[in-house]
Order: sequence, then structure tokens, then C-alpha cells
Amino acid sequence: MESVVGAPALELSGVTKAFGPVVALRSGSLSVQGGSIHALVGENGAGKSTLVKVVAGVYRRDGGILRLDGEDVDFGSTAESKAAGVAVIYQEPTLFPDLSVTENIFMGRQILGPGRRIDRRAMYAEAARLFAGLGVNIDPRRPALGLSIADQQIIEIAKAISLDARVLIMDEPTAALSGVEVERLFAVARRLRDEGRALVFISHRFDEVFALCDTVTVMRDGAYVDTLPVADTDVDQIVALMVGREVGELFPKTPATIGGPVLEVEHLTSRGLFHDISFEVRAGEIVGLAGLVGAGRSEIARAVFGVDGYESGAVRLNGVPVRRHDPRAAIRAGMAFIPEDRRRQGLVIDASVAANVAGVVRSSLTRAGLLTRAAENRAAAPWAARLEVKTNALDMNAATMSGGNQQKVVIAKWLATDPTLLIIDEPTRGIDVGTKAEVHRLLSELAGRGLAILMISSELPEVLGMADRVLVVCEGHLTADIPQDEATPENVMRAATRSDEVRS
Repeated sequence: MESVVGAPALELSGVTKAFGPVVALRSGSLSVQGGSIHALVGENGAGKSTLVKVVAGVYRRDGGILRLDGEDVDFGSTAESKAAGVAVIYQEPTLFPDLSVTENIFMGRQILGPGRRIDRRAMYAEAARLFAGLGVNIDPRRPALGLSIADQQIIEIAKAISLDARVLIMDEPTAALSGVEVERLFAVARRLRDEGRALVFISHRFDEVFALCDTVTVMRDGAYVDTLPVADTDVDQIVALMVGREVGELFPKTPATIGGPVLEVEHLTSRGLFHDISFEVRAGEIVGLAGLVGAGRSEIARAVFGVDGYESGAVRLNGVPVRRHDPRAAIRAGMAFIPEDRRRQGLVIDASVAANVAGVVRSSLTRAGLLTRAAENRAAAPWAARLEVKTNALDMNAATMSGGNQQKVVIAKWLATDPTLLIIDEPTRGIDVGTKAEVHRLLSELAGRGLAILMISSELPEVLGMADRVLVVCEGHLTADIPQDEATPENVMRAATRSDEVRS
């Protein structure tokens, strides 16, 4: 493909992509010049990953323009994208562990010598040349098994260069790297830029964006917002572009009387996941646990509830210590936990509404060791009615219900245990706007009745609209505890991206 003089190496304009009724990309646009590093930023759900997958050939766009070097392209597969000169370096590469570094680089296109035999010596020499060009020292003959994530990413980059990739997309490449490994990756990225290649760098870490990138494009709610030279902007401006939404009637939060501590978490630590986490949730209070994907929010909640263990620290409920790594003990103490993935972890998807709602309290419904459907219905009916579960019969299969009604069933199941603390992870993910408002209204009512609520959400407007207090987690550390009247999109996002401070 001959490039058009002066054309961007990669250009997307007005790209759209929907999955059934869900619109993932409303208007994705990006223009990346050769010899530059271009940051792509946005909140969780902004459409960044979908945009990348369109370029990578994972998804075929529904509309809009996709060009490489000024020529229109339409990739029907990842192989077509790679053949055109696009390479995506993911956060966690997938190498073949039992093959050598060189065999991974040349998988499916080995160098052949006389008699069409694989010329391993030539392949080792070419791999060494690639690593030397990248300024790194990796033994081409060593097995991939046991390599660090950082080395695996370098191998993927070497593979891309061997394929003459002109556009490299790095999707959250530094999330699992140490400070030294990040600096090495940045040195490699700068070498590639200086060779005239175009790089797209996706990251939630603003310190890295400003240290590495020339230009930044902001996305929000599946659409392009703005493109700015990094030298002419700052963190506050980028954050304002990322979170520029108003909190409206979607969040019917009413004031509640805040009582004494219900949940007390002290110095909770789980190696590699979170460190020295301390906070409390009081009666009638909704505490929002905010942070970016991978920050450790869900891991903290799972440890508090006992699904996962932890090395040190303590959890108390109503002043009484809760035994670690024991969900049954947590339930008996008065905890309820609604997980992020309701279909896989919150519901028995092939069971009825009544069976699901009565699931946690089933042992109290048995008579002479037997549980009847009538007993399940009697236990489930009041909660299904209270949450306005839209179903004609309690024996309807949960798999046939809408996402919003499934979420209500999971909430009803846990409220049937009469908890004093409700931990709810992503309360409105994947449900429509009207049902979101219903779930928010329910949480507000429950807090008004004295229930302590710990709410984890990736949607910043939801956190700001519903929480009496916002705890912010960044890379497994608690970086802020912000009261409602001081919680703004800017200071929450700033606390969520303090990667430079967390690492020190």
C-alpha cells in the first residue's frame, strides 16, 4: 500500500459500533501521525477498547472511516490488520510458554534454509538483531516460560517490528510493570517513534501520558471529545474533558441520618492486590469505592466479605471481628454481597426467581430437611414485590429476564437475609437508564432505613450522585477519603491516577 503524502499513518473518523441495542462507539475518531506517540484516554466505558478492536480487526465497524496511510481499509480479521501493518501490544501478552523466545517471534513464518528446513541459526540471529535495535538484552534461545510481563511485551514488540508494523497500539502496557520496567518500555517506544512509526498509548496514568506522549485524544461515552498537544494541556483540563457530564435525575439520593460505625476495616493487606486499607461505613451511609479498573476495588470487597483471603488486617461488623476467608461467617454477622458479575456469581441462572431470592436463606425454610416450592414462594414474594421485579410469576426462569430485573432479583436475595451491611459491586452495569434510576432509588431508601452500604462503581457520575463519602483506590492503595460536598470529578480522578505517588 502506497501512502498518501502528508496523510496520517492511522485515521478514524466517525466510527460506530453497536452490539445489538448497546452502542459501544457512537463516533470514534483518532488521527495519528508517523513519528509520534499519541495518547488515547477516557473513563472506563468511554469506547477506547472497542476503537482499538476495530483497528485490530477483532470487530468490523458499522460505520465511519478507517484509513491507513491515507488509504481506506476494512479489516475482517486480525490477520488482515496485522498484514496491513497494525500491531496491538496488550497488557498481558499471550506467548507460547513451551517455545523459545525466537520461536514465538517467528511462529507460523519460520525462516527456511536449504531443503526448506527451518533455519534456527538465522532465526536466532534475526531475533538478536531485533532486540539490539530495540536496545534490550533478551536471550533469543531461552524458553518463554518464566519471562516477566515486561519481557513478554518486548517480545511482542519485536514480533511486530519483524512484521514491519507501522502502527503500534499499546493498550494499558504498564499496568503490571515496575518503575524500571516502565522506563525500559518508554525507551523502546521512543526508539520506535524516532524510526517514524506511529504509536497509540492507552493509559489511565497521567504522569505517563505527560512523560511519553506528544498528543492526547479524549473519548467520553463512546464518542470523540477533543485532541490536544500534550505540551499545551494539563491534568485538570484532560480530567474535565473525560468527566464532562452532569448528575441529574438519574440519582434520586435523599439525605439519611448517619449513625455509628457498622463496618470497620483496619490495615487490610493482600500481597500484590491491595495494601494497608483502612476505612469504615456507618449506618445509613452510602460509601462509594471509586478507582480505575484494576485498582483493587473489587478485590478489597471480596476480602471484606470473605470470598478471598488476606495476609494481615482486621474486619469488624457492629464491633465484632469477622473471621477471614469465611463468607458464611460474614453472612451470619450481617453482611450481604452483590458481586459485579450477576449472571455468573450472583444468580443461579437456570433457576426460578423464587429459588434465587430464597437461595441464601434456604436453610431456614426447610422442614424435616425438605424445601418446598411453596416455602420458596412465600419467602420470595414480599421481596420481589418490594423491588418491583417485573415478572408475572415467581417460577419464571432467571435466564429469561432482562438485566435490570436480574439485578433486582440478586438484590432481593440478599435483602432477604436482613443484613446490616450491603456491599454492592457495579450496581447498574449493563442495565437501562430507567432501571438505573430504580436501583439508585432503592439504595437511597435502604440507607434511609439505616442500612450501611459500600458501593463500588466504575461510573463516576454514579459515585458522585449517590455516595455520602467517596473512597478512592489507586493501584491497591487508598489515596483519598472525600466527603460528598467536596467530591468533584476532578479531585476523584486526580486521586485515582496518583500512580507517581503510589509507586514512590
